[in-house]
Amino acid sequence: MTLGHQALFGVDFTSAPRRAKPITVARGRLDAGGRVHLHDVEALPDFAAFEQMLAAPGPWLGVFDLPFGLPRELVLALGWPQTWPALMRHYAALPREQIRERFAAFCAARPAGAKFAHRACDGPAGSSPSMKWVNPPVAFMLQVGAPRLLSAGVHLPGLHDGDRSRVALEGYPGLLARELIGRRSYKSDSRAQQTPERFIARKDLIEAQEQGRTRLALRLKLSHAQRDALLADASGDRLDAVLCLVQAAWASTRAGYGLPEAIDPIEGWIVTA
Repeated sequence: MTLGHQALFGVDFTSAPRRAKPITVARGRLDAGGRVHLHDVEALPDFAAFEQMLAAPGPWLGVFDLPFGLPRELVLALGWPQTWPALMRHYAALPREQIRERFAAFCAARPAGAKFAHRACDGPAGSSPSMKWVNPPVAFMLQVGAPRLLSAGVHLPGLHDGDRSRVALEGYPGLLARELIGRRSYKSDSRAQQTPERFIARKDLIEAQEQGRTRLALRLKLSHAQRDALLADASGDRLDAVLCLVQAAWASTRAGYGLPEAIDPIEGWIVTA
């Protein structure tokens, strides 16, 4: 990769995009000094706009805040297809209520404290299981997001060989946020919970990224207006997209995008975990 000549994306995803809660895309580049320059942040109000973004010609590398795979244990228990493309097509075609019922039945048959099946990357990343259908409903983010990546023909390392000038990686902004501010909450979609404490947490998180205080050894470069916009967004969607952008910048400099050599081809992996 040539620094600065590959577009980088960070994408904060939602399973039900709309103008009030869009898919949020942070675009930028990495310079030779290890600075991640934020170019702009765009709100995509629907899946058509998201699909158009995926179709943009490369070279680009994007990190997406949505699960790309299901736990192998769950897939085997349900008798679903065991190749990623076939599994995603099968999963995309299921009604949400059926997914909810099948997953709930799977959990009900398991002991307390081990209700959900996990992917190998969940532990290192500290992420929710990708079969979770509430709080947050990542199972439905997977259902509407990953099949669109497949249809777009992008390259998904470890999962599906596609157009290698358009590379999509699974990210998790919470992984980077926890490294910088611990378990402090910095966002909420509820107005009642958009508190001064969360505002201060966002401010600390942004400053820590600007100073490069992470194991990724990258510094975020923002204008005053960009910093103000990230602070003002109490939902944290813009900040989460930027956290994914920083993960994309790190992956762009690493052999194999910094992923483990062996990745379960059903489960996938979260970059930087």
